[in-house]
Formats: sequence, C-alpha cells, structure tokens
Amino acid sequence: MTDLLPADDRLIVAMDVPNALAGLELAKQLGDSVSFYKIGLGMLTGGGLALANELKGEQGKKIFLDMKLFDIGATVEAAVRGLSRYDLDLLTVHGDPHVVTAAKQGAAGKDLKILAVTILTSLDRADLDAALIRDGAVADLVVERAGRAFLAGADGVIASPREAALIRALPEAAGKLIVTPGVRPAGAALGDQKRVETPAAALQAGADHLVVGRPIWQAADPQAAAQAILREIAGI
Repeated sequence: MTDLLPADDRLIVAMDVPNALAGLELAKQLGDSVSFYKIGLGMLTGGGLALANELKGEQGKKIFLDMKLFDIGATVEAAVRGLSRYDLDLLTVHGDPHVVTAAKQGAAGKDLKILAVTILTSLDRADLDAALIRDGAVADLVVERAGRAFLAGADGVIASPREAALIRALPEAAGKLIVTPGVRPAGAALGDQKRVETPAAALQAGADHLVVGRPIWQAADPQAAAQAILREIAGI
C-alpha cells in the first residue's frame, strides 16, 4: 500500500455536508490527510459552529468559516466580534470596503483573518448583468474589487483561480492571502462552478489555499480523493 502523504494546509476541504454529524464522519474518513476545513452558510443550522469547535478544539484542525457577511458596518462588526470568540482561522465577508473595515474592527485583537469575496466563482458576465453590476470583464472587476478590499484592510481575498495571477500582481497584494474555490481536479465535474482550474494551476497562478468540496466529499473514497490532490500539489 502506498504511504499516505501528510496533510498540507494549502488544501482546504469544504464541508458542504448536511449537518455536524456528517461533517464529523467525513473528518474521520479523511483522518490525517486533511488539516484545514471550510464550514459554510449551508451548515449553519446543522450545527456548523459546534462542528468548528470540535474540529478545532478536539482535533487540532484549522477552520475557515465561510459566512460571506454583508450588512451595515455596525452589524458586521458585532457579528465578527461574536464569531471571533470561536478561535477561527479565516472568515469571509463581502468585499465592499465598508464591510471589510467593519469586519477588521470586529476581529481586532484576535488572530482571525478576514477574507473579502470579490465575485462569486459561480457567476459569469450574464449573471452580473442580471444583477445590474456595471459593465466590464469579470476579471477586471475582480481585480479592482480585490485592490479596494486590500486597501480597506482585508487579510486576503476569495477569487477564482483564473484571476489569482492578476490579483497577485497588485502592489496591494503583497503579504496577503488568495484563497481559491472553483478548484477541480482534472476530469472532475464542474457542478455550479463556471470559472475553474486544476489544483496545480491555481497554486501556480498565485493562490495560497485551494478550497475543494464535492470532488472529495462525494467521492467513494474521500481520503483517496484528497491524497490525489495532495500528490498533485506536492511539487508546487
């Protein structure tokens, strides 16, 4: 049997499963192959914060809470201050400068890093038109939003791997994180993602972390699927 590669913090597994019990079962299946998990909005009513506590406190995993917060500044600040008590590692908010600034104020004194969402990787230009978002290529808008979020204090951004290199080239991106969903191993189904790349391509483009969900948790053998990605990124 081939020796298992150790966990690599560059791989974040999205726990897009129905509830905390399913999440704990997935973590058991993945074992030491995964050290970083994303818990999203869909898990919130299924015990997501309890799962975060269990994975962080009892299993020593890192936690990315993907809430994509958006509201007036005072509300965002209060929400982040409350969430920061959970000893999380990463938290998403929408990339509007006032939201980012408020989130950073809410996380003051904590190690929690605030990531700004630029444009969701499930959206394309037609979706932006339907939402009355101003004209322009998606990549250009992503880069502009990323730059503004960095200036507002964001510790990093969420962006498609197709825009990672453009964001990494920004002077404001020095020392900042780029976290990329929309990552699919070669041959994997795209699902609802429209702007995707392979794990190796995303890292080569400047991403620091890759978020992978369905290709791992829907696999017949989740640990084997995670190991295949670890092998792909081992040389990057």
